[in-house]
Amino acid sequence: MRDIKVAVIGAGPAGIYAADILTSEYGHARVDVFDRLPAPYGLVRYGVAPDHPRIKEIVKALRRVLSRDAIRFIGNVHYGTDIKLSDLRRIYDAVIFATGARADRNLDIPGVDLPGSHGAVDFVSWYDGHPDVPADWPLTAKNVAVLGAGNVALDIARMLAKPADGQLSTEIPGNVYRGLSLNQATDVHVFARRGPAQIKFTPMEFRELSHSPSVDVIVHPAGFEIDEGSQQAINASKSTRLVVDTMLRYLEKEPTGAPHRIHLHLCQAPVAILGTDRVEGLRTERTELIGDGTVRGTGEYVDWPVEAVYRAVGYLPSHLADLPFDHHAGVVPHNAGRILDMDGVPIEGTYVTGWIKRGPIGLIGHTKSDASETIVSLLADLPGLPRPELSDGSDGDAILEHLRGRGVDYTTWAEWERLDAHEIALGAQQGRDRVKVVARDDMIRAGRG
Repeated sequence: MRDIKVAVIGAGPAGIYAADILTSEYGHARVDVFDRLPAPYGLVRYGVAPDHPRIKEIVKALRRVLSRDAIRFIGNVHYGTDIKLSDLRRIYDAVIFATGARADRNLDIPGVDLPGSHGAVDFVSWYDGHPDVPADWPLTAKNVAVLGAGNVALDIARMLAKPADGQLSTEIPGNVYRGLSLNQATDVHVFARRGPAQIKFTPMEFRELSHSPSVDVIVHPAGFEIDEGSQQAINASKSTRLVVDTMLRYLEKEPTGAPHRIHLHLCQAPVAILGTDRVEGLRTERTELIGDGTVRGTGEYVDWPVEAVYRAVGYLPSHLADLPFDHHAGVVPHNAGRILDMDGVPIEGTYVTGWIKRGPIGLIGHTKSDASETIVSLLADLPGLPRPELSDGSDGDAILEHLRGRGVDYTTWAEWERLDAHEIALGAQQGRDRVKVVARDDMIRAGRG
């Protein structure tokens, strides 16, 4: 068994699971996990709503993996700018890309670029304290539309409806708390293109939507339809059945008169965002189920007076430098994790896992089996993979020398641990578990003491 070095690009769950499985299955592997941010954990840190501590518990498992001697975290390194594929291939036996999805899926309707029309990625990044988005967010709209029927849409609706003080038990930084304190939204309207059995909310999150005494959840009866395909989905999936049951309870419940309301509108497809200089409304087309769980338009339109629109219609992976990309599917073409060139031939020593491999679908748990498939392919290919040109002995400095030579201000696991401790200390001062540091320079400075 030969010693191998593998680079993983992306320190979210997909990349960390790949490093975990590889080092567990092959004891002669050392793995460097790179990320463009100074901190690890990807969407667990920057894509999960801060009031979901149960989901954040996964950080503990990811931390145990990155703490292993066989795995090294190298942060604040931009693939395609600070380091290229050719650089990595000279130093590593194989490269695994696990960069996830960082862009919004396009919604091709008139008015989508009006001020007040926001992509989900930017708003989620803002309230999660991402260093690459502006520190302030405009929250002057009283009536808001959220487009989408998944957990991201649900998170956005809850963050807009829940009072800022309700977030003080979480890790939100000061700028986010101040922004939410100025939020003027009273009515948040969530629009789903299909019916109740096609909603993709997680049952527990959907049930907990009404736990805040300042929020009423109102399911509007128009569009609450169950066709044959919907009934089959309910019968086949416990999760779908729980979501529909919860929706029925909301439908039957009388509003309490709470100061904030989340409205769920079913079978309403967005067709235009209205306004001249900024968002002044949303136009939807009433849809109807056609028997198999899909819908068709009815030609009946409704204009909704809203002052802001949040588009949560799906994430989209981005094209990576020096790699092929399927722009229609939004993924890197592959065969069982082996990256394929334009002719469908595997590119030697390059692999892919996570959302950049399969698209932005599935929960975090699905990522582990996805990574396992990729590692099986890598280990099967290993006997035929050429040795890298540069070897660096036991200290493993070839990549660090390369980064220093390019002037890259990379961060290390020890620096992340100091930043982590710093954020926990900031939280302790306020009686909270953590307060997140936002600015990239501040993150690096805290990590260096």
